[in-house]
Amino acid sequence: QVDRSEVIKSNLNPVFAKIFTVDYYFEEVQKLRFEVYDSHGQAGVGTHDDDFLGGMECTVGQIVAQKRVTKPLFLKYGKFAGKSTITVSTEPALGDLFSKSDPFLEIYRIDDDRSEQLVYRTEVVKNNLSPIWEPFKVSLNSLCSCEEKRKLRCVVWDYDSRGKHDFIGEFYTTFEEMQKAMGENKVQWDCMNPKYKIKKRNYKNSGVVVLLDLKIHRVYSFLDYIMGGCQIHFTVAIDFTASNGDPRNSCSLHYINPYQPNEYLKALVAVGEICQDYDSDKKFSALGFGARIPPKYEVSHDFAINFNPDNDECEGIQGVVESYQSCLPKIQLYGPTNVAPIISKVARVAADEERTKEASQYFILLILTDGVVTDMADTREAIVRASYLPMSIIIVGVGNADFTDMQILDGDDGVLRSPKGEPVLRDIVQFVPFREFKNVSGAA
Repeated sequence: QVDRSEVIKSNLNPVFAKIFTVDYYFEEVQKLRFEVYDSHGQAGVGTHDDDFLGGMECTVGQIVAQKRVTKPLFLKYGKFAGKSTITVSTEPALGDLFSKSDPFLEIYRIDDDRSEQLVYRTEVVKNNLSPIWEPFKVSLNSLCSCEEKRKLRCVVWDYDSRGKHDFIGEFYTTFEEMQKAMGENKVQWDCMNPKYKIKKRNYKNSGVVVLLDLKIHRVYSFLDYIMGGCQIHFTVAIDFTASNGDPRNSCSLHYINPYQPNEYLKALVAVGEICQDYDSDKKFSALGFGARIPPKYEVSHDFAINFNPDNDECEGIQGVVESYQSCLPKIQLYGPTNVAPIISKVARVAADEERTKEASQYFILLILTDGVVTDMADTREAIVRASYLPMSIIIVGVGNADFTDMQILDGDDGVLRSPKGEPVLRDIVQFVPFREFKNVSGAA
């Protein structure tokens, strides 16, 4: 029993107000039986005392096709119940007769233990028998564990707001098969309902699912590059401006303490020791800025701390440390704090590397500074230019100065832009205030 009507008292020609809601499936024969009773019990409550006045059988399809069906009532064993008839009329409930479905598609990966993992669920396309779902991105790892022949089960559902979605059909495929949709081709699958396949002799499918296009976007990881032979070229740039204090004074950030390295050396070793593993020749460029240098004691913003203008490279991190210590007594700390010249200098080398199209070198510039950058506009411009090249910049703030400007260069609080408003192509700057990491491991 699906439902029953209200009881209409003392009436030989009742018109029932009650509407029965029945799911209509065009592709199925849905038999219905209507039975009429004379009630002796309380209104609306069926009792065994009720007299059976007759029944009628028909299909939902008949009612839908004729919109209104009038049939004689039969008693048991095919006897007419006098001249009594019953009339059943139909109207579609919200929507047209061939009820349009609200389809969505789910893709499942079938794992080795036969379990299924949902990979992607499309949006619902309302009231549409030929939906076009939005393009979507999914990683090859989650789609098929990067195995092109792994089976995928795709299921199409008719959405129901109460969560009881109706199964429309399914098909199986692989990523290998999907790839045929690259270029101008299309791939299509019959969407099958196994139940109908058994029941119906001429059943072809419950629709066709078409893959219109597929693109593979390869994203290379850091490991892909390193294992492919890419070298990291490491450059360190040290701030020799007067605000650091006289190196002979123990309060100076550049003070060389025989018992313990200063912050400049600590930061240099922490970052440099990581990078040196990825550089086969273990030679590092070491530059200084903001000092007057011999022989003429003119201010320079990009000098080699080994004082060899033709080759600014030192042997290993130890070589950089030694060059730093021997350079300090020879120079005069000065200013201003201009870092754009050094960024541009490394960028020129990176640009030459990029022209080879080899992707065999990546450039990391470590800038160690004690304070506020003076040439902020030029620095922003230089970083935006460098963001198009194979290079990254690490800035370590040494000492206790106000590093607000450095946070701007980092770009974590918003996209860094050049003075003209051009955004960086990618975020290539990482700023670290050394004081926050003084007492933790180098990895931090």
